[in-house]
Amino acid sequence: MCFQVSAALRDGHVTPTELCQRCLSLIKSTKFLNAYITVAEESALKQAEESEERYRRGQPLGVLDGIPIAVKDNFNTAGIETTCASNMLKGYISPYNATVVQKLLDQGAVLLGKTNLDEFAMGSGSTDGVFGPVRNPWSYSRQYKEKSVPKSHSEDEESNWVITGGSSGGSAAAVSSFTCFAALGSDTGGSTRNPAAHCGVVGLKPTYGLISRHGLIPLVNSMDVPGILTRCVDDAAVVLGSLAGHDPKDSTTIQDNFKPFELPNLTDVSKLSIGIPKEYHAPGLSSEILALWSKAADLFKNAGAKVIEVSLPHTRYSIVCYHVLCTAEVASNMARFDGLEYGHRSDMNKSTESMYAATRREGFNDVVRGRILSGNYFLLKQNYENYFVKAQKVRRLIANDFVKVFGSGVDILLTPTTLSDAAPYTEFIKEDNRTRSAQDDILTQAANMAGLPAINVPTALSERGLPVGLQFIGRSFQEKQLLTVAKWFEKQVKFPMIQLEEVKRHDHGVFQHQKSASFS
Repeated sequence: MCFQVSAALRDGHVTPTELCQRCLSLIKSTKFLNAYITVAEESALKQAEESEERYRRGQPLGVLDGIPIAVKDNFNTAGIETTCASNMLKGYISPYNATVVQKLLDQGAVLLGKTNLDEFAMGSGSTDGVFGPVRNPWSYSRQYKEKSVPKSHSEDEESNWVITGGSSGGSAAAVSSFTCFAALGSDTGGSTRNPAAHCGVVGLKPTYGLISRHGLIPLVNSMDVPGILTRCVDDAAVVLGSLAGHDPKDSTTIQDNFKPFELPNLTDVSKLSIGIPKEYHAPGLSSEILALWSKAADLFKNAGAKVIEVSLPHTRYSIVCYHVLCTAEVASNMARFDGLEYGHRSDMNKSTESMYAATRREGFNDVVRGRILSGNYFLLKQNYENYFVKAQKVRRLIANDFVKVFGSGVDILLTPTTLSDAAPYTEFIKEDNRTRSAQDDILTQAANMAGLPAINVPTALSERGLPVGLQFIGRSFQEKQLLTVAKWFEKQVKFPMIQLEEVKRHDHGVFQHQKSASFS
């Protein structure tokens, strides 16, 4: 879609300012989704004006020039509040931009605002942030409304809405409801792919080290990666091209220069070997998703690809291992929020220690405090060997499983992204965050532990009229191959457009360019 909108901008069918204004008015009319925490209207219009000037001179900076984007509120943005959806950082304005944000701005992208999330990105529903839960745009789609019959007349759509998944739910909802063309999320255990699956958009988690983490407020340093949310695979490739590469401010990024690529139209998949990991037939996987997964495997088989069942034997230890490593790194990362340098500071002044304690009690929600406590327990001197060190060893075994499978000639793994379609909010909050995250990350977090690239591709609508996605996992740094296969699959499945009344009302032609869902 970027390409089409970019062409429309180049040909003067629409100006960056018009595009920006339409997105801003859509943000206002879809405010009930709670996708944005901060809307940067003034600076967005100024950026759009500058972009317009460049187009007028015939010197746009590239495909992203004038394209409206949104950024998850755990990336630092100079001059725009960065809250992580927490009281701890309410009112915090960073003095610098995260590298990925800066790169997008350098390409001429127009930053509309910051999107909602679970507090400090800890969660799988986007329901636990201090600004309230994000609503899935599909709750208001014609497809869902036609399928969901209220049990009684009193049960209006107010109680019927479904979650976006998390923790990048705001970004996924923003892309899905057409308020922006691409958005940044972050992905530590599935936080970009999970909401992408529930909101019917493409969610890419790149290889660890391909994109800079500088300015992304850390959750788990050894697993975090910035994620990309778009409405089609081509767009994800365009955004990846402008973000990837070495950053001197992040020592974990690759040293080599990254060459942006255009995705070829794959016509022949007969040379491909697709692996189906049997361990991903996990407890709790809905029969609907299981059927879609086999159907997708058949799609490749019938097109001539080699489809083989593979085994990743350590998958079953993965979620427990992830929990130990995740909480341990969280505990260490959260130590910086002490009320001294930035963020919230308690009025408690009996002693420095009491001020620290009160600040953290007031600033963090239960979920964050719970993870800090678990992590500190695993890091205690007497527990360190038994938990943290052991989990690191298991993590290596998990990563080696993938190395073996890819070493055996498999090109890409095909798995479900989520166990089921999106749950209604009222159902979702019956379970606590930790239980939910353990269930919801089960199919996605192994890719983070192994540092591999993975992408969610929207595949079909469930019986309830809600999106279901499948996940492709690729070899390290083989994003081009991964995205090429994902693009082929996307073309085969022809995922339906969301039908939103709100969008129709604002549709004066610009969104005609979006029918195929691409700016690229």
